[in-house]
Amino acid sequence: MAGYLPSASRSPQPSSLSLLYQYDSSLCFTFLCSLDMEPSSDAPPSQTTSTAQAEPAVQAEHVATPTNAEVLPPKPCYKTLVSEIAADCGNNRKKSTAWDHFEKIKISEGQFKAVCHYCQKTYRANSKGHGTTNLLNHTPNCVKNPNRASPRGQQTLAFEPKMNGEGFQLVPTAFTVEASRKALAEMIILDELPFRFVEGYGFQRYSTTLQPKLQIRDIPSRQTVARDVINIYGVEREKLREALKGRRVCLTTDTWTSIQNLCYMSLTGHFIDDDWNLHKRILNFCQVEDHRGETIGRKIEMCLREWGVDGIFTLTVDNASSNGTTIKFLQTVTKDWKGTVLEHEFLHMRCCAHILNLIVGDGLKEIDASIARVREAVRYVKSSPNRNQTFRSIMERLGIESKCLLSLDVPTRWNSTYLMLDTAEKFEKVFLRMDFEDDSYSSYFLNKENSGGLGSPCGVDFQNCRTFVGFLKLFYNATKKFSGSLYVTSNTFFDEMFVIQENIAHLIKSQNHLLKNMATKMEAKFEKYWGKGDKINKLLYVAVVLDPRKKMRFLKFSFSEIYGDEVADEMVDLVRKFMDRLYDDYSRVDSPNVVLPSENERTHKEGDTVGCSDPYAMVNSRYERFLEVEKSIGCSNEIEKYLAENCESRRDVKFEILGWWKANSDRYLVLSKIARDVLAVPVSTVASESAFSTGGRILDPFRSSLSPLMVQNLVCAQNWLQAHVPISFRKSKDEMEALEDEFHELGNMF
Repeated sequence: MAGYLPSASRSPQPSSLSLLYQYDSSLCFTFLCSLDMEPSSDAPPSQTTSTAQAEPAVQAEHVATPTNAEVLPPKPCYKTLVSEIAADCGNNRKKSTAWDHFEKIKISEGQFKAVCHYCQKTYRANSKGHGTTNLLNHTPNCVKNPNRASPRGQQTLAFEPKMNGEGFQLVPTAFTVEASRKALAEMIILDELPFRFVEGYGFQRYSTTLQPKLQIRDIPSRQTVARDVINIYGVEREKLREALKGRRVCLTTDTWTSIQNLCYMSLTGHFIDDDWNLHKRILNFCQVEDHRGETIGRKIEMCLREWGVDGIFTLTVDNASSNGTTIKFLQTVTKDWKGTVLEHEFLHMRCCAHILNLIVGDGLKEIDASIARVREAVRYVKSSPNRNQTFRSIMERLGIESKCLLSLDVPTRWNSTYLMLDTAEKFEKVFLRMDFEDDSYSSYFLNKENSGGLGSPCGVDFQNCRTFVGFLKLFYNATKKFSGSLYVTSNTFFDEMFVIQENIAHLIKSQNHLLKNMATKMEAKFEKYWGKGDKINKLLYVAVVLDPRKKMRFLKFSFSEIYGDEVADEMVDLVRKFMDRLYDDYSRVDSPNVVLPSENERTHKEGDTVGCSDPYAMVNSRYERFLEVEKSIGCSNEIEKYLAENCESRRDVKFEILGWWKANSDRYLVLSKIARDVLAVPVSTVASESAFSTGGRILDPFRSSLSPLMVQNLVCAQNWLQAHVPISFRKSKDEMEALEDEFHELGNMF
């Protein structure tokens, strides 16, 4: 019992408790009275005061007369009262963490031992003379302790997600507080979490449960996490700065808006490294004063100077009027930069995905009434569980089975309209049956406020949508290809443009009046932006030529199919002359030491041979210079040599264009440098994962509340850290449908 009571140095009444076990139990009642520090509210004040003041006298009486049994209660009260004192006093004592891992066992009166929970090793554990130091030293080193610290330098195996997001991989790892703190900051960045997240009790409890070696005190505060985020941004920024050194960069820019209506500009760089890997990195995400072209241009120039980039290859932008001013400004201020090619003649690259949106938009207007009726029918079914259940019941009666469920569209995003129509036309019979089986469905369309007085969709509407979906699929697939950020897109543009142009020309000859009008309007928009090829940035033609599967032959074939042989010959000749100019400029900029010597230089160097101490060495030196000149004169043959070779097979689905140029870069020294820049050109301003975003480019409330500098740190660092996992709109939609099915089944159980 003595081991569980407070020692003299820790108790508020040290003398009373220590004497209680030193003297006979007959004094128990007297000392219990002296420990009653909080008198009953019924006792008069005078009694309370006299009791409190009597404690010193009572203690003195203990020493003078150790026995006074005749005035005390019977001895049997001893064990009960002492146990109560031990319980009360023990609650005020801070328990050592050692007892979380040891059990205290009584051996005999006043003798105790501590037994390890894991290995059953014992230690003496008397309160007097034995502390908990040995126990605390044993716990982290116990061989059988599942939470014991690993020896310094020892690693364990753990599963981590792969960078491509598919599955996991087994990697060696070792737990350290520093590593966990860095991973926590990266999680805040990648998952767009608020800084206060780390101070939540639930997160702290989860972290210590997941990793018992992590203590609560090791979890950083929100201020510390913010500093860690800035440090990560700084480290990753220096890595990227080193990667960009001496490279030409292809740029895309776009604007974002915060909930406070502050305007932000994102500037993204695209480049191919020395190992022929394509990279896409956000360089800046900064606040701008307005949307004027010159303002955007000055901000881009400032950002590039901060990064040390001295070569811009292209700038891909949409068709906003202000972007023309931005292009002219950058052409002027960066014309004399070291990496400038052909004085930025082809700097302006129009966003092909945006042009496709404009073409499709004109086509949608022709069947707008049919689309509106189908859209309202889908909205009706999705608006309540009961209506959805009615729709499912009719499906079952008609024996229609489909894994695809209805989805609502966003009218301003034509791709979502395509997916809506693609799914809805499969349930044509169900919608037509609902028209006379579901009274509320019919009354819904009689309400002009709901459908605009258009009525419910009929068979003609579904036929129009079905025809349009088949045609719209070309644009949908093309937009996905144009908007890819994980693969080369510049060499795919001409293929998609050729197929779309052919289909538009075919529909113009259609007997269907609706399709003919739709195709006519789409052709007019097509000619406005792309015409007969003369309005397209010539670098996109060069990208086709630099594809070993196509080369110049595919250009000639495509132009012949669309415009005839005469126009095809003119376009091929135009592209070849442009490639020669591009080649000569690259030879000048990237190989400045390979130059033709002047007549004076040749005469002077020939005279140096006379009287030279080693004339043979001088002759050899001049011969080497002659070979360099010969090599520079014959460099243009790289294009001829490349075009003369056979094309690679287009049927090879595993063909990688960057891998081919990596393997053949030694054969085409200058041409490979052109390919490295041309194949990095993005034909769209947005990546595939956001090209069809229905939410718009708006910052979330958390980031909108931060300073512009912190917003840039978070957005850029997220882009630099994140694994490149493409997001499929269709896949996400299918997952949501499966989730809806699960909720539907659960709903039927109750």
